[in-house]
Amino acid sequence: MQPVPAKGHLSAEAEALREDLAGRIAAHHQIEGEMVTPIPGLTLYRRTERTNCTSSVLEPCIILYAQGEKRVLIGETSYECDGGHFRLTSVDLPAISEVTRASKEEPLLGLILKVDMPAVREILSQEDFMTPEPAFEARGMVMGETPADLLSACCRLLDLLDTPRDIPFLSGLMQREILYRVLRGPLGGNLRAIATHGEQGNRTAKAVAWLKANYSRPLRVEELARVAQMGVSTFHHHFRSLTQMSPLQYQKRMRLHAARVRMMTEGLDAASAAFEVGYESASQFSREYRRFFGQPPMRDVTALRLAGAVAEE
Repeated sequence: MQPVPAKGHLSAEAEALREDLAGRIAAHHQIEGEMVTPIPGLTLYRRTERTNCTSSVLEPCIILYAQGEKRVLIGETSYECDGGHFRLTSVDLPAISEVTRASKEEPLLGLILKVDMPAVREILSQEDFMTPEPAFEARGMVMGETPADLLSACCRLLDLLDTPRDIPFLSGLMQREILYRVLRGPLGGNLRAIATHGEQGNRTAKAVAWLKANYSRPLRVEELARVAQMGVSTFHHHFRSLTQMSPLQYQKRMRLHAARVRMMTEGLDAASAAFEVGYESASQFSREYRRFFGQPPMRDVTALRLAGAVAEE
């Protein structure tokens, strides 16, 4: 398992802004879990204790953890998330995550902002971004040290929660600034490659979106390669680079996550859930489920219900 980075080392200015952001999040969100805010696309996150591993499907978003620590597993790569780094996800990715440092005295506090790809493309159409860049092999999730200008923009976005009448006019402008800051920073090439039509990252992302929407269908890599307009071997390379897993692994994890959610929320038994998500063999499903989640399906779901587990970012 490859770890990606640990502690951040912020400048004095950025550290002060991180503490400021943590205070703002704590003031607006005092209940465990996620809170969707009146600002479109903005969710606040709070955890007061460590958690067991939880499965989820990450959507394109920017996440800042202002306090506490969390570990996220994408493929075989482990990301250590803390107040010194922000996380950029630019395609849908099945993930496993756990809160590794949080308490009632010092909860994990986070800000989740969905990435508006049309807004990204509009920014990239500006003259300042029209300079051609060298070919870039994008990754679907990356982490970087959180700069002071990004923290400042996020603090100002949260301030709108105190003046709700300003949200319709100002929230879009502030979110564009946040996207601009990310695009201008070291991680911007990843977002640019996904958003730019015709780029290999963009074409691969279309295949990822197709596979996410059709995970229950039999997997035909040739069909995915046609969606991406690539040869099969080239597509395999770019898909693994973008998602950190093969198409088969991606499909399997999407199926296992979907089955887990259905057993939790709809009360399906293991065999019914297996067939619903595309498995032809309930025994194969049970084997793969146990290998991935560590327990047989129904035992795992029972434990999750007792723990009150939920899917999360």
